[in-house]
Amino acid sequence: MNTNKLSDRASSAEQHILSRIDSRIASFFSSCVHCGMCAEACHFYKETGDPKYTPIYKLEPMRKIWKHHHTFWGKLFGTLGWSTLPDEQMLEDWQELVYDSCTLCSRCSLVCPVGNDIAYMVRQQREGFSAAGFAPEGLKGASERSIELGSPMGVTATTLLATIKHQEKECGIPIPVDQQGSDYLVLLSSLEIVGFPEYIGAIARIFKQADISWTISTKGFEATNSGIQIGNSEIAREIVERVVNAAESLGVKAVISPECGHAYTSIRWDAPNLLGRELPFKVIHILELLHELQSQGKLKTVGTFDTPLTYHDPCSIARKGGVIKEPRDLLNQVSSDFREMTPTGEMNWCCGGGGGVSAIDEAEELRFKAFHRKSEQVNKLGVKVLVTACANCRNTIEEGLENYEMDVEVVGLTELIAGQLESAG
Repeated sequence: MNTNKLSDRASSAEQHILSRIDSRIASFFSSCVHCGMCAEACHFYKETGDPKYTPIYKLEPMRKIWKHHHTFWGKLFGTLGWSTLPDEQMLEDWQELVYDSCTLCSRCSLVCPVGNDIAYMVRQQREGFSAAGFAPEGLKGASERSIELGSPMGVTATTLLATIKHQEKECGIPIPVDQQGSDYLVLLSSLEIVGFPEYIGAIARIFKQADISWTISTKGFEATNSGIQIGNSEIAREIVERVVNAAESLGVKAVISPECGHAYTSIRWDAPNLLGRELPFKVIHILELLHELQSQGKLKTVGTFDTPLTYHDPCSIARKGGVIKEPRDLLNQVSSDFREMTPTGEMNWCCGGGGGVSAIDEAEELRFKAFHRKSEQVNKLGVKVLVTACANCRNTIEEGLENYEMDVEVVGLTELIAGQLESAG
C-alpha cells in the first residue's frame, strides 16, 4: 500500500471527491455485486474489449476515497498509516477513463441489477478531477469561453444576430428577438448556430404555421452547459442562471430546449437543483412541443419522405428524458419508410460524443472505435438517411460515418418536418 504523502493536487482531488460522496454513492459502492453487466452496456468496452473501460472501474479513484473514509478497513489502514487513497499518477491515468471514455449516456445505469446510477457517480467524480486540474484541455477551454463569451464555441450575441438575419432571408419569415411577453423562449446550442443554422429557419416556419408566440434572447440563448460536462457546479450554475434570468425578464411561459439531449436535461432537471429553487416556467423539448402541435392538428404536412430512413435516439432525450414515442409519431407522419434500429428507444447505443467527449481532441481515436457499434446498427438497415434530434449527435454521427466511409445523410428531425409543411416550397 502507498504510504507516501499525497501531492497537493491529489489531496485537492481527494477532498473535492469526498465532498461529492453522498448517501446515494455510498450505498452504490456498498451494493455493487461485481456482475459485469455495466461493461456489456458500455460501447467503449464492447468495441475495444479492454476491461479498463468497464463503467464501474472508471470510479476506482472515488471508490478508494470512499473506502478510506467510510469503511472499517479503510479507516483502520489509515490509522496505521497505510493509505488507500489515489495518488497523482493514478488520477492522471484515470483522466482518460473519467472523461474520454464516458459519455454519461447512462446505459450502464439502466442495466445495473441493483440500481446503481453509475453515470451519476462519474458526474460527481468529475467534480473532484476538474477542481484539481485533472480535466481535458478541450473541456477547460469550452468552460472558459462559456463564462467569458457566453458560449463554449465562442458564439456571441453578434454572431447569433448575424445567423438569424441570414435565416430570415432564407425562409422569408421574421424571427423575433428579445420580444417581451412571448409564450416561448427558444434556446439554441452554439453548434446549431454555427453548424446547423437551418434549424432556426425550420422552427420559424413551423411556428408561423402553428401561430406560436416565441422569441430568442440575446442574453440567454446558449443551451449547452459545459460546466456539467467538465464537472464544475459553479460554472454550471452560472450558465443556467443566464437562461433563467433571460426567461424571467422576458416573462415567457415556457423555455424550449433545442435538438440537444444534454441541453434538455441541463435546463429541465439540473437547473432547479443547481439554483435551489423551482423554475417559474415550464421546460419542454422541441420534440415534445412538436408532438403537442401534431396532437392538436396544428402540424400540417403534405406528402411523405420516401427515402428509407432510421432514427437515432439521443441518450439524454430518450434514456434520461423519456422522449421516445414523440419522435416516432412525428416521423410516421412525414416518412413512408421508417426503419427502427436494434436496439432502440431507451436501450439505443450512444453516438459516442456526449458528455463532452466530442470536445476532447485526444479522445477522437477512441470515439471512432466506439462509433463502430452505431455504424453496425445503421448498416443492418440499408438506409440512406439517419434522422436524429441532437446537434452534438448529428455532428458526431456525421464524423463517424465519414470515418467508416458510409454514404448516409444525417438530418435533424425538426428540419425534416419543416421540409414537409404545407407551406414548404
